[in-house]
Amino acid sequence: MHKNRPAAVTAASLLLLAAAGAAVAPAAHAGVHDSVRAGDRNCDFNGDGRDDVLVGAPGGTVSGDAGAGYVTVQYGTSGGLTTSNAVVLHQDSAGVPGGAEPGDAFGQALATGDLDGDGYDDAVVGIPHEAIGTTARAGGAVVLWGSPQGLTGTGSVWLESTSPTKDQTFGTGLAAARFFEEGNAGDLLAVVDRDGLQLYAFEAARDFSVRSDGGRDGSGAKARTPVLRNDAVEGLDRAGPSGSARLTAAPAQNIRPRAVTTGDYDGDGWADLVVAGVSTGAEPGHGWSMYFAGGQDALAYQRELRGGPAAASGDIDGDGLDDLVTGEPSGPGDGGDTLTGGLVGVYYGSASGPAGEGGAADPDTPPQWWTQDSPGVPGVAEQGDGWGSDLSVADTDGDGYADVAIGAPGEDIGTLTDAGAVWVLRGAAGGLTATGVRDVNQDTLNVPGAPEPADRFGGQVRLADPDGDGRHLLLAAAPGENTDDGVVWVFPSNSGGVTAGGSWTYGAGSVSAPPANARYGAAIDE
Repeated sequence: MHKNRPAAVTAASLLLLAAAGAAVAPAAHAGVHDSVRAGDRNCDFNGDGRDDVLVGAPGGTVSGDAGAGYVTVQYGTSGGLTTSNAVVLHQDSAGVPGGAEPGDAFGQALATGDLDGDGYDDAVVGIPHEAIGTTARAGGAVVLWGSPQGLTGTGSVWLESTSPTKDQTFGTGLAAARFFEEGNAGDLLAVVDRDGLQLYAFEAARDFSVRSDGGRDGSGAKARTPVLRNDAVEGLDRAGPSGSARLTAAPAQNIRPRAVTTGDYDGDGWADLVVAGVSTGAEPGHGWSMYFAGGQDALAYQRELRGGPAAASGDIDGDGLDDLVTGEPSGPGDGGDTLTGGLVGVYYGSASGPAGEGGAADPDTPPQWWTQDSPGVPGVAEQGDGWGSDLSVADTDGDGYADVAIGAPGEDIGTLTDAGAVWVLRGAAGGLTATGVRDVNQDTLNVPGAPEPADRFGGQVRLADPDGDGRHLLLAAAPGENTDDGVVWVFPSNSGGVTAGGSWTYGAGSVSAPPANARYGAAIDE
């Protein structure tokens, strides 16, 4: 629980979207200037050029407090992913703000990016159930800084809403990228809560060995705090130091944000932002998103997009523009009927941002819609499958086209309800295709384990490249495995893409963390 809000953090909020109204740095493997395209993974905490893997266990027990939550980080190696170098971090770790308390759900949401521009990616951990004073579940987030040794709690920064309210769940969704030229060296951080989204900028870290005045851990190390570059705060419209508009408002929205994703959809060299959620008001429960275009001088609202609340981005058709993928695992369909099984949409990049089929420039062109009943997709769409509950987009076979991993944690395997499954559809010059599709579950040949009710395999999916060979392996989490302990499956990739051969599993116990009811894998950084 946090009783006080640091003034520097409170002043740092740049943007609020109301839902009702809506050492020497390493080579630029993870540097801020690469943090525009979705393919720039921004998850290299120690600067060695390989993807690191950040996993959340929001149900984990810390210092005897059930549900306090923790995260683990595994550093990429030339031999790929391993559990031998994993580190566990939580609110009782040295330097991390606050303290572990029952039910905080530290690690419920995760993001990475180089927020201070020192060349090492940083981790942002959402704590949506954190109490602020006596305000229950107001939520918060913690920034853990990257370094030559990887993530550290030293100098960690605490973030919360400018006006915490009960059940606000600040930190529900997180993303970082370079949306516009803010004058600092690092990425901007977007944080979602029940009511909307706030955007933060951070001080640059010019010397890793010197951090700032005081910090929050009593170590005297310098904490890189958020800074306010725009000081005119009238609604959503902000004026920059020169008086020019820096952030433009969305019109009144009936969208409750759930997640955020970034990519350069229009090819202008600046990251764009998509806030994904579900509709409220007279027609609740539909997946809808808001698209903001980044640029040299501003992050500007453009339009609404059908689809959400899951979202991910990458260049599926290899045209140099990022494409947006949305997932709507449940809810009413367009005609008001109950959505069956789940729906995945693809908006291809264009000069005007995420458009429809074939990369058309017309923003009114419908997206490409996929279900389990689409031609070539294994399985049958059934109520409660949750197809599209989580998404990841990256190249699994090294052919230059990003593929799409789709989790369906509600998929039944035979008579076993909610056992879960994952599909990987392939990217190609013509866009997403079912040709060469892979689908895996715990009943697939060569996959360890066996399906059981409520495992929820595919509750989180992540395509990662921990050995740096350009082919992304698949991580598929089953947070319900072993009665909510949670387990992660690792599926290797080769020139043919993801394969079940050689797949293996690990859980919290494998990385020296307490496994009981941890829901390990309930979040994996995208």
